[in-house]
Amino acid sequence: MSTETTEFQARFHAFVRGRVQGVGFRNYALQTARRLGVRGWVRNRIGGSVEVVAEGHKTTLEAFLKALHRGPAMAYVTDVEVTWEPPQGEEGAFRVRGTV
Repeated sequence: MSTETTEFQARFHAFVRGRVQGVGFRNYALQTARRLGVRGWVRNRIGGSVEVVAEGHKTTLEAFLKALHRGPAMAYVTDVEVTWEPPQGEEGAFRVRGTV
């Protein structure tokens, strides 16, 4: 079994909705993911949501999801739509991508 397979056992793709843009949500997700050792990315969507893709140990990802449900102090999260996917071996540190 490769290191990649054992190190990143789960992956999710999430859309976070509510008051999540203009409140520091991407930076909050970035700092939280890096603190937890999660790999992946976060970006704003033109429609007002935030998109997150994350890979890591399942228990770590569950903790990250709880943090996304809370968001930073100025955010108001109304919904987090999560799809669990097979890990794809995200490389590098968690990062912020450009808006789409």
